[in-house]
Amino acid sequence: MRARRLLAAVGLLLLLLAVAAVAAARLDLDDDGDDSEVLDELLAVDEEEETRGALEGGEAAAAGGAAEAVRRAQSMVLVLDNDNARRAVEEHAELLLLGYAPWCERSAQLMPRFAEAAAALRAMGSAVAFAKLDGERYPKAASAVGVKGFPTVLLFVNGTEHQFTGLHTKDAIVTWVRKKTGAPVIRLQSRDSAAEFLKKELTFVVGLFKDFEGAEYEEFLKAATAGNEVQFVETNDRNVASILFPGIASEEQFLGLVKSEPEKFEKFYGAFEEKTILQFVELNKFPLITVFTDLNSGKVYGSPIKLQVFTFAEAYDFEDLESMIQEVARGFKTKIMFIYVDTAEENLAKPFLTLYGLEPEKPTVTAFDTSKGSKYLMEADINAKNLQDFCIRLLDGTLPPYFRSEPVPQEKGLIEKVVGRTLDSSVLESPHNVFLEVYAPWCVDCEAISKNIEKLAKHFNDLGTANLKFARLDASVNEHPKLQISNYPTLLLYTAEDKSNPIKLSKKLNLKDMAKLIKEKLQTPDAEKVAAADNVKDEL
Repeated sequence: MRARRLLAAVGLLLLLLAVAAVAAARLDLDDDGDDSEVLDELLAVDEEEETRGALEGGEAAAAGGAAEAVRRAQSMVLVLDNDNARRAVEEHAELLLLGYAPWCERSAQLMPRFAEAAAALRAMGSAVAFAKLDGERYPKAASAVGVKGFPTVLLFVNGTEHQFTGLHTKDAIVTWVRKKTGAPVIRLQSRDSAAEFLKKELTFVVGLFKDFEGAEYEEFLKAATAGNEVQFVETNDRNVASILFPGIASEEQFLGLVKSEPEKFEKFYGAFEEKTILQFVELNKFPLITVFTDLNSGKVYGSPIKLQVFTFAEAYDFEDLESMIQEVARGFKTKIMFIYVDTAEENLAKPFLTLYGLEPEKPTVTAFDTSKGSKYLMEADINAKNLQDFCIRLLDGTLPPYFRSEPVPQEKGLIEKVVGRTLDSSVLESPHNVFLEVYAPWCVDCEAISKNIEKLAKHFNDLGTANLKFARLDASVNEHPKLQISNYPTLLLYTAEDKSNPIKLSKKLNLKDMAKLIKEKLQTPDAEKVAAADNVKDEL
């Protein structure tokens, strides 16, 4: 396994060498190849391990070339360890650090993007130094510089630590670093520079200010400097601004958001205040439909748009639905966030679908209100009319929340099986007193206690206690708004007179005491006989 991992690292390095060469040509880098060497070094595994892994796989020649590239870059990139980590932070005015672990999958996903960001910053003339730290190999160093998990991206500015929490993409890292190191806004002064900028940036804010001064311009700068990963651009030339955001009329002052998706241009109409500008960016920066990934999951969960509609489908099914969902989404911009989850990505889809007790058998639409923790399910066919109705009701609060439930059971035994859909009729609206056992299959104590409850139910039944029935509910697959339970098993006694205030019985009671308690609470005749029965003396 170790050899295979090292071979994969060598292959990735060789691929990135080629990518870096292309990137260098596109960015008009100097002939000395500094930026590609930075990228090589940031992604390199230890030279000794790299060479050994390649030799084991019969790739000695390739490993030699890769190792040589690594050696050439050694003097440019800091490889931190227990001895030099703290000193590196103190000696560099600006240091961008990647803390990783060789076994961490997310570290492996971030490494190439981090390297691309470092190469891009070098090409822009940034003075930021770059470093990497194997936090597993050097735990003392990791602790000294504040690496507490993997992967971690830290920027140290004059010794002050800033942790990157944005999207794990090259552009997001580059923008964030520039903002933290005193270059929050890119100024464009020619049509050619604007056209060139458009080739590189996917999402950005453009501001048009005649003289780059005044209170409103200062608020724009404050918003640009704030901790987010959206690049801000400014110009005082309407012709330049029109390259970036077509359709600007005679405004002397303008602000807009540009994205690379069908709903590409969003014009700002609010007051030029930092808070209002940032709110505009946060509400509009996502596309009409966000494709859910590991990289953007944190931003989706933390979105200021609290109503979120999810479509779960395999890619080929989603292709048939995408344009229809986009059209519906257009009518709910900034109010509802629309998200697509590919059910083929089990690690992404399964946690959501489990909340609903659903299997990914066909395209499914659900919704969340993250402010309330409520979830919803669209049970109608997925079409424009039904989806729009679902969203309208979600928005106005008339959509009933969804609670998981097993199918309604057909048979009733000594202990009635209750599911989410029958809790009202079987328990809350029943004219009987009801003893309800709420359990979960994975609960260690539940099986033993269930057997004792069966004994209790049998004896009350033998005594002909007609006004008391026993019921059982599996909380792992059934939910109800009036049954909020986190401890299993939970034993509840619902009296016929007051179903809204069930009596909670301790699972530590033995059967004799439990029978006595039932008699006291329900005034059940002959409960003493139950308490005296031999097989009701077992301890719970």
